[in-house]
Amino acid sequence: MSPQFYDPFKGFMVIFTAMSSTTFYSRIIAGTMTWGSWGKQLSKKEMIHLLHHCVDNDIRVFDHADIYGNYENETEFGAAFKDSGISRETIQLISKCGIQMTGGRKNRVKHYQYDTEYIIWSVEESLRKLQTEYLDLFLLHRPSPLMVPEEIAAAVERLKAQGKIKSFGVSNFSPSQIQLLETCIPVQGNQVEFSLTHTDAMENGVFDDCMAHKRTVMAWSPLGQFFREDSEQVLRIRGVINDLKQKYDADESQLLLAFVCKHPVTIFPVVGTTNAERLKTSLAATRINLEDQDWFVLLEASKGRQVP
Repeated sequence: MSPQFYDPFKGFMVIFTAMSSTTFYSRIIAGTMTWGSWGKQLSKKEMIHLLHHCVDNDIRVFDHADIYGNYENETEFGAAFKDSGISRETIQLISKCGIQMTGGRKNRVKHYQYDTEYIIWSVEESLRKLQTEYLDLFLLHRPSPLMVPEEIAAAVERLKAQGKIKSFGVSNFSPSQIQLLETCIPVQGNQVEFSLTHTDAMENGVFDDCMAHKRTVMAWSPLGQFFREDSEQVLRIRGVINDLKQKYDADESQLLLAFVCKHPVTIFPVVGTTNAERLKTSLAATRINLEDQDWFVLLEASKGRQVP
């Protein structure tokens, strides 16, 4: 199959580019963390409505983790998806495992678990809860100081052979941690925090590693702290964005997403809102092509200084 990418000016997947090794159906990924008890506590009917809204607006990738909603979100989403009438082949599902919480399970302490048997069990639990036969992308949620690459590789290889996962990646891993895993198993993607208020991933080698090895990059919390606080950094950014809104006929969240999407690593933002209109405008943001100097003006506002 020829490599593909999302063209932000055409709004769909087109042939050519080797920038990423995992093909997504949409540039915007719908994050489900706040769909359940950790957020809006959507009813089954509301989840079905939101699922249809996403698909109708060409947002066809849904990001999960086993821990969301104290291990209950996947069950609630799966029930809604089953009754939605949406074809499984028209959407993609991501899920993660590895974080062991004290809430929802009988753990004495929060920790990470990545032995072969647990990874396989966790994926099978996600499949059962989501009421699907496979995950399009399976991620290790956070790196563990006790992870053994051979144990992880054995699980991933078995799950792939059984058709239970299509692709394998990580979340919040550094390049050296990925390098360790790749002594045993290829890593096809990395989901990390990245936004205008949190730019570490393009400065600590994470994006360089992904570009060099053609890993798919997903960004969680792509709006950063912009709507959550009034820090000096946010106030600087707000002033610049106010100057750019008319030029690009865009609102604040769209310009924040446009900054993220401008990076040449080709970032897929994980947008966590349950607001239908904001999801729709998020996809429109991927079609904004910030001029290079405007991108650097925003970066300068974030840093509070000129680039070196």
